Amino acid sequence: MPEPALTIASLIRDPRLQDASSRWLAGGRCALVWVDPASDPVEQLDRRREEFDAVLLEQGALSPQSYQALSDLGLLLPAVVIGAVSGRIEFHDAEVHLPPDQLEQLSYSLDAAVSRFLRHGLAAASSSPAGQTPDTPDRWKLANRLKGRLGFVGVFYKRDPSRFLRNLPELESHELIHSLERTYRDLLLSYFRDPAAANQALESFVNTAFFSDLPITKTVEIHMNLIDGFSKQLKLEGHKNDFLQDYRLALLDVMAHLCEMYRRSIPPDAPLAGLPVEVSGQSSMA
Repeated sequence: MPEPALTIASLIRDPRLQDASSRWLAGGRCALVWVDPASDPVEQLDRRREEFDAVLLEQGALSPQSYQALSDLGLLLPAVVIGAVSGRIEFHDAEVHLPPDQLEQLSYSLDAAVSRFLRHGLAAASSSPAGQTPDTPDRWKLANRLKGRLGFVGVFYKRDPSRFLRNLPELESHELIHSLERTYRDLLLSYFRDPAAANQALESFVNTAFFSDLPITKTVEIHMNLIDGFSKQLKLEGHKNDFLQDYRLALLDVMAHLCEMYRRSIPPDAPLAGLPVEVSGQSSMA
């Protein structure tokens, strides 16, 4: 088995959540290394900064002061936050959020976290820890390391076809679809009442849809099945359901975000004729 491409620092307090995260990343290209949040995680991350490529955070595991200390040390990392989708930012603007009941998507969320981190330019802020100048020879070169290990061309990501939905074992494929359905349900439930939480759920769904190459038709099917379920429940309870038509806006929002991800995945100088079918085909459908 090839060596993992990414080493992930796991700052998770709940042993069950840690075990579940490890299980969903087992056999993949990510190696999870536990860092005890209760024993000065800032010092540990600083001392081992050359070891870690990204961080997995349990929501609330670190204090705001710890996050500020990491920032001051130039220790920004691609981050996935495990916890309720609340709209709150834990570490930085490029972090990706994933509820604990949707860990089937964890590997895709880590891909998205790295991609967003590079696209937001946060690697530049991570390159010069406090007290060092940009030309310090041994400064932390996280961006180059990530691009070299993962096959980036600038901030343009090369997806892993072995993890496309259609190439997964049948059981794993079903589990991923069910997880995406829960994510999309979170999006619909918060779409009009909590825009910040809805945006995090939308990003989570779109990230996994992109990196797993989810067919556009399946996205529409997930939306329609959930709306149909809501409609039947409302009728049983004697409520009107006309307002459910408004949730077509959520589907349009998802499609627009997917289109943007496909657009950004294509380097400006890439010849269209040389693009993989899964990129050019899905992009046109989206």
